[in-house]
Amino acid sequence: MTHVYIIAEAGVNHNGDVTIARKLIEAAHAAGADAVKFQTFKTEKILTRNTGMAAYQKQNLGSEDTQFQMVKALELSYKDFSDLKAHAKSIGIDFLSTPDDEDSLDFLVDELDLPWIKIGSGELTNLPFLRKIAAKQKPLIVSTGMSNLGEVERAVRVIRGINTKELILLHCTTNYPCPPWEVNLLAMQTLKQAFKLRVGYSDHTLSSEVSVAAVALGAELIEKHLTLDTSMAGPDHRASLSPSEFGEMVRQIRAVEQALGDGVKWPNPSEEEIKPLVHRRVVAAHDLPMGTIIQWDHLSFKRANEGIYVDQADYLIGRRLNAPLSEDASLTWSCIGEQVVSAQKQVDEAS
Repeated sequence: MTHVYIIAEAGVNHNGDVTIARKLIEAAHAAGADAVKFQTFKTEKILTRNTGMAAYQKQNLGSEDTQFQMVKALELSYKDFSDLKAHAKSIGIDFLSTPDDEDSLDFLVDELDLPWIKIGSGELTNLPFLRKIAAKQKPLIVSTGMSNLGEVERAVRVIRGINTKELILLHCTTNYPCPPWEVNLLAMQTLKQAFKLRVGYSDHTLSSEVSVAAVALGAELIEKHLTLDTSMAGPDHRASLSPSEFGEMVRQIRAVEQALGDGVKWPNPSEEEIKPLVHRRVVAAHDLPMGTIIQWDHLSFKRANEGIYVDQADYLIGRRLNAPLSEDASLTWSCIGEQVVSAQKQVDEAS
């Protein structure tokens, strides 16, 4: 059974407050996530001062500020991230963060030594940055929002030209929140078939159903935003789950991954116990004297405690009973004698 790796995307839902960030780590752990992930950046290195906000950011914030103003207010220091990683380790949850600039990449890899590098959808076409990330020789998780298959192929080719570590592709729709009709979840399977890589889903919908469905379709990693309170001010809170909702999603995913099983069609032990009482057996349709040459109208097929199962009935036709049977008595091989009439002839006549 595959263990689906569940990332609680804290992102910038700390609102620039390291105390809230610590609480998000604790909430992710309590909810059963495997990892908690943040975003590490220096605002001046990723935005010009007059870059506008996306429509969803304006709507979620109710503000006309620039992206620079919004993002700067959400920035944490490198020391904050060092402390947060230590806190995550102390309570037993993996710590991850997405680097959004080269200095942050160096910090996360060279100083914090994170086990994975997560590449956000916005960097999929940033080929110079992809090359620098790939050169760190870390396993990579790559989100593919806002991209077509050709752009994903180019990114994979650039990465694979440098880095042969594990690479997981996340299907994603970059909209916060994402309505169900924009999810296109089957594209996740397209990524798996096209690139022969492990795949997952980065979920920006308002609830957990799509993440659970993604697991049923083969996702091995789920990333979902977590917030302490969906009513908090900030760009991503509306598209996030509360701690209790996140915990319920984890429970549902764990149930689905158990239900998926190993794909081998076989009866479970519990079914083996039930089968003898449910599968029909061959019984006498009426009283049958010893010596009767068995024909189809001598037989009935019912649930019984013992006797020959119905799928063996063809082998009884044309054989002699060597003991009398009363109505509803089970036929057993001990009461079946020699073949007298061709069984095939009897079957053909019955047809």
